[in-house]
Amino acid sequence: MEYRRLGSAGLKVSALSYGAWVTFGTQIGEDAAYELMKTAFDAGVNFFDNAEAYAGGQAETIMGKVIQRAGWKRSDLVLSTKIFWGGPGPNDTGLSRKHIVEGVDAAL
Repeated sequence: MEYRRLGSAGLKVSALSYGAWVTFGTQIGEDAAYELMKTAFDAGVNFFDNAEAYAGGQAETIMGKVIQRAGWKRSDLVLSTKIFWGGPGPNDTGLSRKHIVEGVDAAL
């Protein structure tokens, strides 16, 4: 796998990332997600992407369960998520400091 530096942070990320959009939570379950992520990880992928809006938050939950089940060290992974479309409440969407902090906390 080829790796690239991510900005000035010094992180080395795989040239290919693995994203959970469309799949985790609505089209495939945890067992299939585990097999797919394990295949990607075994091929050298260390960069996994998600978002709070994917499958209404289920995608982040499933990805977290897969990482825990696989026993991967957090230091071996680079995880990204996107914050904007949260829940139905008036402060559950957008880019306010409140929503960003709560969205990141929920993703962890």
